[in-house]
Amino acid sequence: MEAILDNTNLHRTAKYFMDSGRADTHEEAIGLLRHFGLTVHVGPQIASSAHHQTALLTLVNVARRTLLGGVEVVGLPDTPSISPIAPATTLKDAVRGLGAHAVKEPKGRWPSAVIGEAAVPKSKLPCWRLTWSGWRGGVIPAYVGGSLDENRAMALAPLIAASACAAEAFAFHAEDHLMAGRRTSGLSLWQPGHDWLRDDETEAPLLFLPSHLWLIGLGNLGQAFAWALTCLPYSDRNKVQLVLQDFDRISASNESTSLLAFPTDIGCRKTRAVAKWMEGRGFDTCVNERRFGAWTRRGDDEPGVALCGVDNALARAALGKPGYGLVVEAGLGAGPEAFRSLSIHTFPASRSPEEIWSRQVGEATGNVENMPAYQALKRKGMDACGLAQLASRTVAVPFVGLIAGCLTVSELLRRLNGGCAFEIVSGSAAALSAVEAVPISADPYGFGHLAASKYF
Repeated sequence: MEAILDNTNLHRTAKYFMDSGRADTHEEAIGLLRHFGLTVHVGPQIASSAHHQTALLTLVNVARRTLLGGVEVVGLPDTPSISPIAPATTLKDAVRGLGAHAVKEPKGRWPSAVIGEAAVPKSKLPCWRLTWSGWRGGVIPAYVGGSLDENRAMALAPLIAASACAAEAFAFHAEDHLMAGRRTSGLSLWQPGHDWLRDDETEAPLLFLPSHLWLIGLGNLGQAFAWALTCLPYSDRNKVQLVLQDFDRISASNESTSLLAFPTDIGCRKTRAVAKWMEGRGFDTCVNERRFGAWTRRGDDEPGVALCGVDNALARAALGKPGYGLVVEAGLGAGPEAFRSLSIHTFPASRSPEEIWSRQVGEATGNVENMPAYQALKRKGMDACGLAQLASRTVAVPFVGLIAGCLTVSELLRRLNGGCAFEIVSGSAAALSAVEAVPISADPYGFGHLAASKYF
């Protein structure tokens, strides 16, 4: 029997088509997503390059949650996984475990992506080449040709390339950006807003990594933080202390947005699911299953740096209360017009968290209950409370959360490795080249660090 639709099992990308009025029912919105797919072609580098494997696994994970038609991978060899994302397994098993299919020939009539020196398919549909170098990553239309020096890259650069590819593929399928498939799209984590295709002599090698962190909120953003941290070249992850804080459980709806939420985890505490995943990759974790708020206090022996990924204004306004030495907060846009938007705030800054978010507490979001998809649910018998809960959920996609997650983690990495500190970084996955960043003067990073096992 089909489950009754409610806020716990709503596919958060299907909501885009419901809220914009492009789908008259939830079933129609899901039907649209089931026509979205991606074919990924991998070259021989995939067998020996951890960066290429990480790019592939990341692309599979973010794309298959949104492109419900499927993700297929062509040219995948029988080779061990050497990506920190999937230790002690084969690459094929890791790809399958994340929800993609390894095939010898393309089966879907979908746009495609190329990782490494794979042959570009002959097709009129878009094909994106993932590429990265230094602190920069993105995609180039395959017909344009060229790539960056992928041998010399910071560990998060391939994640940006994968996220940019998923964003462009979704925009192409959704037909909401005319340039999708015809433009480059990428980002510099060293200097957001600068030309990501140009070599940047100011980029520093990644010598030091953060060792003590408190993650607040383990949904879309919090799990993106965890994914990004796992990709960093720690020599001994057991020396990394992580406090994981969230009071909620994983629901079916989370599976559409959050990188570490799988069907087998539904009903589990988010803290425990994320802790299990990260401990399986060597990290030392401590879970806190209390709701974060003005009552939260940091102990002297607990991490002094917090990465925050909650969508609650009251909780955000309280970020100055626990006594952290540094807070990096990430937020995502909502609604059909702004779901690709993202912003990063750091504290201490020119304004306190309370000054920024206290005015937003209790602020109403746009009402979409008059859209045809919601009226159809009302006619089927959904009561006013259920309709309001459903309508209040935000549109969300995993690739925007991962871009924001990489920017959040890279704020710490820049400060640790002689780069610029930023008070605010804001932009959109629809226009990564237009991301804006506001520099701030910051004290030297003094919250615990470890040496990186490799610099680039």
